[in-house]
Amino acid sequence: MTNEIHTVPAATSEEHQRVTRSAGVVSIAVMGSRLLGLIREKAIAYYFAAGVGGDAFYGAFLIPNLMRDLFGEGALSKAFVTTFTATELADGEEAAWHLASRIFNAIILVLTVLTLIGLLAAPLIVDLIFMGKGFQDVDLNAAEHFGFTSKRDLTVYLTRIMFPFLTLVSLAAVAMGLLNSKGKFGVPACASSFFNMGSLVVGVWGYYAAPRLDLHPTTGMAVGVLVGGGLQFLIQVPSMWRVGFRYRPLISFRDKRVRQVMRLIGPAILGVAAVQVNVFVNGYFASKGIGWLAWIRRAFRLMHLPIGVFGVAISTAALPNLAKLVTSGDMEGFRRSFSYALRLMFLLTLPASIGLMVLAEPICRLIFEGGKAGTLDTQQTAGALFFYAFGLCGYSAVKITTDGFYAFNNTRTPAKVSLFAVGLNILLNYLFIYKLDFDHRSLALSTSCTITLNFLTLLFLLRRKIGRLGMGGIWRLLMKMAVASAVMGWVCWGSNLRIETWLGIAGVVAQLVGVFVPIGLGVVVLIGMCKLLKVGELDQLLTAIARRR
Repeated sequence: MTNEIHTVPAATSEEHQRVTRSAGVVSIAVMGSRLLGLIREKAIAYYFAAGVGGDAFYGAFLIPNLMRDLFGEGALSKAFVTTFTATELADGEEAAWHLASRIFNAIILVLTVLTLIGLLAAPLIVDLIFMGKGFQDVDLNAAEHFGFTSKRDLTVYLTRIMFPFLTLVSLAAVAMGLLNSKGKFGVPACASSFFNMGSLVVGVWGYYAAPRLDLHPTTGMAVGVLVGGGLQFLIQVPSMWRVGFRYRPLISFRDKRVRQVMRLIGPAILGVAAVQVNVFVNGYFASKGIGWLAWIRRAFRLMHLPIGVFGVAISTAALPNLAKLVTSGDMEGFRRSFSYALRLMFLLTLPASIGLMVLAEPICRLIFEGGKAGTLDTQQTAGALFFYAFGLCGYSAVKITTDGFYAFNNTRTPAKVSLFAVGLNILLNYLFIYKLDFDHRSLALSTSCTITLNFLTLLFLLRRKIGRLGMGGIWRLLMKMAVASAVMGWVCWGSNLRIETWLGIAGVVAQLVGVFVPIGLGVVVLIGMCKLLKVGELDQLLTAIARRR
């Protein structure tokens, strides 16, 4: 494998370095956003009990958050990137700017109508999604909960506040795609940090201010989502101006490029929807138990950190490059770039998966426990995180493999595979929850299994479409990383056990030491094992980081 890496042409090596450096920029920015997101989740856990306010907020946020994940990190951005790149190469830069204005205006028009429908249909939407006893049968004391007599009514109220977020996050997604197409990755990746900051600051302030206005404390968190969505778009506007975009009041649903984006979006949503829709479906089944929805949402929020830092970052950096290689007819370059992106992703996500499994409970204790979140919440969230972590490689790899199809403007194949994965997830959830009477952890397990199958199916179909993908190198890397990650996991587990024996688990200092010392030791051991096993991709990654510095 080492020979394979070091005998590639100089142009290919530079191409790999460029993708790695771009992915590094996105990774750093996304890491900041994800950490802010975890702080926001900590605030929600601290202020709102899992069984009442926490469940209601997560339930109401489920729909706009689904759209955020689909558009902000998926379908809309990817459909726009491929079409914008093709338009610029074929018709010139001015035509590409006109396309951007038409897409912005179309989004505002269409999603404003959908938002109005959502506001009116909120009660029906909540009743359809959350039919379980954990939502419908939980009564509240109206005097203590500001006029709301059930968790269902509170969820409807919060849903109506947050529904306009759909338009804001869609505009931010197009802005991100535009900037990515121009080779700008840092600002778009940082934009979600402003969403988290806005929602966190306004949410905490609203918790204390809302009762003075006779409003439920969760109102602040809901309004914060809207403020954060607006900031996520506005922070990208100056960068759009600098790369040459000038807004024009153009709109046409008959323009061939607009219609191309529209044709790509539908299947693209289905193609990238397996993870997000499965999380959405899990919310439906989680409504059976009190606190289940909050526990699985907090666990998946922790998963968002490595998915964003590794999977989303590498995918975001790789797609424009893959699209240009396909457009220019360089299929050999496409194969090399795709294989390298996949190897780089496995290099990072396989150790992260093992680390999350081993340290699930200490991490959940550090981040979420406190206030109204107690030991039971820590244990139940950690249980869900363990099974979510099982599918981390699949979660991240499916993004890159889907990009391989998008580079060919093929959105139908990922859509079909995604529909199969979603259907299988629903079937497994039904069997686990209603037939076998398992708890919320089985929802995480079924999602991990189906998303991994989704990735393997897409990889098989892509290889059948374009031929070899350097799979020999990928499998060799996987075997080496499995050995290195197993040793790393053993060191993390043993060091955490020893630290908890010495310091206990009470207090922030003990919890910080119990999490970060094992992580630090694990990273050192992992790098040492990779050097011992001659993992060449690690050398390329470290070289790219050094060049960036």
